[in-house]
Amino acid sequence: MNTGKVVLGVLAGVAVGAVLGVLFAPDKGSETRNKFSKKGSDTIDDLKEKIEELLNNISEKYEAAKEEAGEVIEKGKNKAEEIKRDIKATMN
Repeated sequence: MNTGKVVLGVLAGVAVGAVLGVLFAPDKGSETRNKFSKKGSDTIDDLKEKIEELLNNISEKYEAAKEEAGEVIEKGKNKAEEIKRDIKATMN
């Protein structure tokens, strides 16, 4: 299962739990609306944080892959030069 789906599922569960908890709380309507608003804001903040973490993780993995690809390309160029030199040495 992909990390994004897991994060989205967890956040959806948290949001549903928060909504149900606020709606079934024995408070006045104005207090319930305030709690609901705060929980929504908190959930949005949590979602933004999780998305930022996910994007940072993806960015780090991309940079690592890019660096590794550069190293592989450099090794390939060096090996090609080595083979080229060997062929020239053999022909002389």
